[in-house]
Amino acid sequence: KKELMKRESIRMSRTEVKKYIDSFFNRPVFKADEMKKIKRSAMKHNIKLGFYKKFFCKNCLSQLKGKIRIKKTHKVVFCEKCGQKNRLRI
Repeated sequence: KKELMKRESIRMSRTEVKKYIDSFFNRPVFKADEMKKIKRSAMKHNIKLGFYKKFFCKNCLSQLKGKIRIKKTHKVVFCEKCGQKNRLRI
C-alpha cells in the first residue's frame, strides 16, 4: 500500500498573514506561483489586496510589466506575458 502524505499546513493569524503579504510585495521580483499562494491566503483570511492589485496581472498573476496607456480616468497596462488589459483608476 502507498501511504499518502498529508500536507502540513502552518496556521497563521490574520495579522501575521498581513505582515507576510506586505513583505512579499516589498520584494522587487516574484513569480506567478508565489502570487497565487498569496492571493489564496488573502482570500482565506478576508484581506483585501486593493493597493497591491496594480503589481500583478489579473489573468496570469505574473508581475505586471508591459505597454502603458494613460487615459483621462484610467491607466491601462498590457501584460507582457498574456496580453491581458489591466485597467487601473488614476
